Amino acid sequence: MDKKIKSLEVKNMVCNRCIKVIKNELNNNGFEIESIELGKVVFETSISEEDRIKIENILMKEGFELLEDRESKIINQVKTLIINHVHYGREKPYHQNFSDFLSSNIGIDYSAISKLFSIIEGRTIENYIIEQKIERTKELLVYNELTISEISYDLGYSSPQHLSRQFKQVTGMTPTVFKKIGMRKKLDTI
Repeated sequence: MDKKIKSLEVKNMVCNRCIKVIKNELNNNGFEIESIELGKVVFETSISEEDRIKIENILMKEGFELLEDRESKIINQVKTLIINHVHYGREKPYHQNFSDFLSSNIGIDYSAISKLFSIIEGRTIENYIIEQKIERTKELLVYNELTISEISYDLGYSSPQHLSRQFKQVTGMTPTVFKKIGMRKKLDTI
């Protein structure tokens, strides 16, 4: 008997543009979507295993993958929660730390989540959060709408100096140097 599937979890969905690409590709291939968010597509009606394979091939052409095993789904949940918080300011209450936040949203003890993440990703959750914060900082610096102090506050850093130190550790340059390079590139493209 053919198993019916109502939703699929998708790896490598990291931004609103990813959502748009997947939605367009699936709609263009006749799949009706009830909802779509980072890491997950819910269909209006159940799809067959044959449709799932077709969708998997469509997504692979665009650089996405379906998640099938439990561990991959947990890792995807962790990443989605972090990305939603860092890039879109959603999800995590300000007073709650990330370990409690992840544990309560995923329903698994944080030490198990942390261990699984490190094994599968080859880096810690903390390193992933830092990477996301630095990527967000880069975006905000290029937009040139916020100061380093405002960015550090928005991203939950203890001080602008802490953000600057971490930024330099990850990128090899200070936020000020990065901002100057980013502004030059913008002017060069005009």
